Amino acid sequence: MAKDPVCGMEVDEKRAAATSTYKENTYYFCAKGCKIAFDKEPEKYLNPGKGRSCCG
Repeated sequence: MAKDPVCGMEVDEKRAAATSTYKENTYYFCAKGCKIAFDKEPEKYLNPGKGRSCCG
């Protein structure tokens, strides 16, 4: 399981709604909205305490 860097949800890599590659790392998302938010400002979500909930 991976952790969605935007909302913090646990995501099964095989069933992720979306993925992004940033600085040679792959990130998995619970929803496309989280991917869109991450792609706009990846550093915001990779710094601890900076993420926000997207999907309640």
